[in-house]
Amino acid sequence: MPYRSLGEALSRLEAERRPYAVATVVRVSGSSLGKPGFKMVVDDKGEIVYGTLGGVCPEGPIISIALECIREEEPRLVKVHLESTEEAVRGMATSGSRDEIFVETFCGGTMEIFVDPITPARRLFIIGQGGKDDVEEALVRIGKILGFEVWVIDPMPMLEAEPDRLISDIDFDLSKLEIGPRDCVVVLTKGERDVKVLEAISGKTPLYLGLMASRKRALRNLELLRERGVREEFIARISSPAGIDIGAKMPEEIALSILAEVVARIRGVPVARKAEAGLTQTSQETETAISLSNVSCDSTTTALKDKE
Repeated sequence: MPYRSLGEALSRLEAERRPYAVATVVRVSGSSLGKPGFKMVVDDKGEIVYGTLGGVCPEGPIISIALECIREEEPRLVKVHLESTEEAVRGMATSGSRDEIFVETFCGGTMEIFVDPITPARRLFIIGQGGKDDVEEALVRIGKILGFEVWVIDPMPMLEAEPDRLISDIDFDLSKLEIGPRDCVVVLTKGERDVKVLEAISGKTPLYLGLMASRKRALRNLELLRERGVREEFIARISSPAGIDIGAKMPEEIALSILAEVVARIRGVPVARKAEAGLTQTSQETETAISLSNVSCDSTTTALKDKE
């Protein structure tokens, strides 16, 4: 349902932490119902929640552009040609730019429209075990540098860095966290509460979910989650051991490896999880061992033949 004012529309979308795009007519030449300054707000579902660009002719294609801008988190300046059917077809056939749109109408004008996506800060939820944790400390610091809204859920936090939100209730119900599809979660519970924490958030669909654990503990945790009936779809989301393999040893390096994987997930860049890299390395080592074993066997056989 469209809002009555631009301020009301933006306030409501911001309060709901929903991405949206503002399309503004910046220049017009020729005949057009839309004039410079006309605005339209499109939400993340493709609904016009405020304003107009002067009619359905430019608005339809701009909605699609707005959704692309929201997804890519990049603004675009789009030129909309309001042409006759013949000219529109010719323009679509010859134009090689995705920022030029040809609309079949009798207006005959051209509109330049700036589409600016507004996305809320991504949240980084760090679930700790309590006590001094240098990886947790580093995740807070680096997460804030990267522009995340950092939440720490830790019953006994010992932090020098200040997160944007700290929840230290001992009996806090993790299932009440409003974790959305743009948010990222890192679990640092060190074994004791791994399964309990993961099961509590198993109804959520974060963009990234990492568990810092050894490979052995990670595999055991996944087995226990399956035994508890947690959906395989959720289990497949868990990256454990969390992070990409950069040879990290120091706490800050471990935090960096985790957040590097987070950024790769946000940007849609495929990277091998540590567990996957480990499996690949193990396979290669096995193949090498087999080859060496075969060479050894061949050499032994040859030596025996020589003796004979």
